[in-house]
Amino acid sequence: MELLQLKYFQTVARTEHMTKAAQELRIAQPALSVTIARLEEELGVPLFDRIGRQIRLNVFGKAFLKKVDIALGALEDGKREIADLAGLERGSVLLATTTLNRVSELLAPFLSLYPHISFRITQATTEELKVQLLEKGEIDFCLATSSIDRPGICNLPLLTEEIVLAVPSTHRLADRQRIHLSEVANDPFISLKPGYSFREITDDFCREAGFLPNIVCEGDEPAAISGLVRAGLGVAFLPIAAKIELPPLTLLHIEKPVCQWTPHLVWHEKHYLSLAAQTFREFVVQHYALEKIT
Repeated sequence: MELLQLKYFQTVARTEHMTKAAQELRIAQPALSVTIARLEEELGVPLFDRIGRQIRLNVFGKAFLKKVDIALGALEDGKREIADLAGLERGSVLLATTTLNRVSELLAPFLSLYPHISFRITQATTEELKVQLLEKGEIDFCLATSSIDRPGICNLPLLTEEIVLAVPSTHRLADRQRIHLSEVANDPFISLKPGYSFREITDDFCREAGFLPNIVCEGDEPAAISGLVRAGLGVAFLPIAAKIELPPLTLLHIEKPVCQWTPHLVWHEKHYLSLAAQTFREFVVQHYALEKIT
């Protein structure tokens, strides 16, 4: 059994699609199929159920994948630990987040202090996907919308932020400073698609206010929401940080219910954190401690 076989199997198991896996691995599909077939022959059991041209990880494959994830994750941890012990200056940080705005706020000041540290950033829409990446050791940290209560998961609360309502400049409530959320119960809403954690949070706010939002547009581009609000398509929930956008948005504070969230920096206690990753975590702690003071 070769290490390359395990890496190929892990990719096929994640995509459950031989062509996509081959493209991601940058190898020919027939070569990938042969590699997986040889691995199954060595194990003595099929790892995938094949239905026509579709493949699905079966019970043997799921059990084997758990061990492969652990093994490859441990090897990756070992490589990074050895690099640290060797005194290499050019470390890296692996990070997953839903949107890139919050990350960009941290990267500029951090990289000005540590220009030799590099980042690899993955966009993950759901908290479950972020946890999977953490457990597999594919990332060092993720930015989550709230704490994640799972064995081995460590949570660092950042800065609690207000969530406001963005409305078109011509909206009937545009001249107000504060509203009750129930006042826009019949308004059209622009929102992220189901599955995004921010969508789950804001849907809960609406339920608390006694209504289900009338979603007229839902997408997977958080940055596009502001433009659609300006165009007059509807109203939308946004973090208070949206006040710095140019051109400025019309933002209303929500008095009832209290609408806020506390993003968390999350990591897995059992996975090795490189010196670069540890340095980034300490920087985040200090950065948000200063934010709370100011």
